[in-house]
Amino acid sequence: MSLGVIMLVHTAFDRAEQMVRHWAGAGCPVVVHVDSNVPSQTYDRFVGSLADLPDVRFCARHRCEWGTWGLVAASQEAATLLLEEFPEVQHVFLASGACLPLRPIAELRCYLDAHPDTDFVESATTADVPWTVGGLDRERFTLRFPFAWKKHRRLFDAFVKLQQAVGYKRRIPEGVVPHMGSQWWCLTRQTLDAILRDPNRGTNDAYFRKVWIPDESYYQTLARFHSRKIESRSLTLAKFDFQGKPHIFFDDHVELLQRSKCFVARKIWRDADLLFNTFPASEDPLRQAVEPNSGTVDRVFAQAVDRRTLGRQGLFMQSRFPSIDRQTSIAAAPYAVLQGFDDIFPDFQSWLTQQTGAVVHGHLYAKDRAHFADEAEVYRGCMSDNARLRDYNGKMFLSNLIWNGRDSHHCFQFGPADTQEIGWTLAKDTQASIWVVSGAWSIPLFCSGRSASEVRAEAARLQRIEDKFLKVLRSPDARARIKIMTLAQFIEAPMVVLQTIIDEIAGHRGLAIKEAPKMRDLTGLPDYLQELKNQGMHPFLTGDITVGNAPAAKPVARRKPYVISGK
Repeated sequence: MSLGVIMLVHTAFDRAEQMVRHWAGAGCPVVVHVDSNVPSQTYDRFVGSLADLPDVRFCARHRCEWGTWGLVAASQEAATLLLEEFPEVQHVFLASGACLPLRPIAELRCYLDAHPDTDFVESATTADVPWTVGGLDRERFTLRFPFAWKKHRRLFDAFVKLQQAVGYKRRIPEGVVPHMGSQWWCLTRQTLDAILRDPNRGTNDAYFRKVWIPDESYYQTLARFHSRKIESRSLTLAKFDFQGKPHIFFDDHVELLQRSKCFVARKIWRDADLLFNTFPASEDPLRQAVEPNSGTVDRVFAQAVDRRTLGRQGLFMQSRFPSIDRQTSIAAAPYAVLQGFDDIFPDFQSWLTQQTGAVVHGHLYAKDRAHFADEAEVYRGCMSDNARLRDYNGKMFLSNLIWNGRDSHHCFQFGPADTQEIGWTLAKDTQASIWVVSGAWSIPLFCSGRSASEVRAEAARLQRIEDKFLKVLRSPDARARIKIMTLAQFIEAPMVVLQTIIDEIAGHRGLAIKEAPKMRDLTGLPDYLQELKNQGMHPFLTGDITVGNAPAAKPVARRKPYVISGK
């Protein structure tokens, strides 16, 4: 199968030439678009430097400013030329001059050969992802954005406020459901040609021309109309920080990029000579069947964001110096809050009771009733399991529960299906130890026997609730002892985490686990989560779960206490 490449270039022309030659040298036709802001002399030199390559073309130029229609127009122009000039091309890969192939192009072509009808384009509805940074989410599709955000910031902001003040809303074209995702896609010829030849293209283009950042929504939305099969992910490794700015890869990221097994990465610093000399890696027959896996990169960057925004405990800098706040607790004794564990282990509550001797409740804040230990209807101190009585003052309900049973260590289950008003109380209580396996709510949905399309709305709802709770736990105001891990991280070493929880509850006097809890059968879960992505719902809280990293729980020898983040 032939692979064609569209390359968008606006700077670092020496590196861009190097990348064009690499793609072309691997037998890929390349169509280059150069930003019309680039001076003519620079453009002419760049064109002349690649004149010896027969399968490289340059398309008509457009002005490409961040967040504006020019980026889409550039890719349309290049795609039209590529499909006309090279009829043998079956997949089209969108790249930039700052992209660097990490694996041989031959491996990418083999991978696409195995997925001849698949479009790799990240595509999710705005309600299902937390990517939007800057306050405009759904509004980017219902307001007009005629001004460039970077060049005319005051006009941009003023026009947005004016439209909001008068209640203006654009009409979204009939049948169009806006989707968002990474700008960097790889589409089949059939899908890309159908988008470009769509009878409604004039209407679609006129609408998206005034959408904010249309390059992250145009193809991501229209591919849903024309694709035979969508894999809602990008084959290009591109990461963004908490401000929405792209991360730049430097020479000291070489080992990280090697572990990712991704085909292409961006943005690469133009002077990262070590990266350009190391990649693409040499051909390896054993690696051809390896799926790209950005999970390891995700974890490192998540840790980097936490370090940048929260700093280190006991080490302060001017921009993060905390306000002095009296640390108080609402509970008379330590207690543990466990989220997601009973979704993974069906008999977790009774197993934890046997292992620790603690009072292990069910979901105390379930919407139907408070599930006390042993399913009692009345607990110590005449505490009723009635949900309305509990929710009248959820904070004092918890305080009374711990006080009345302060001779024992209490644990209870919590989750996104429960009443959430108690979230800030738990996060600020210095007596609380909170353990969260994010994304575990996907397991009951997976085990329900319903298809991904049937549970999509419920999965999106649970994820939004859990994501909101995790933001509370990660707040600088949180004072509990908190440990958050994704479902993917937990199932890689479940017994290490369980042993640490037992040690924590037993005051670090617990014995090694001899009998492991029975884990639900997770065979097929990675495919189920991918199908949710393909339906437009991105389960980002589960982490990157791949086939083979969902082992059955086995006992492990005693280890040193697991370090949890004290707030």
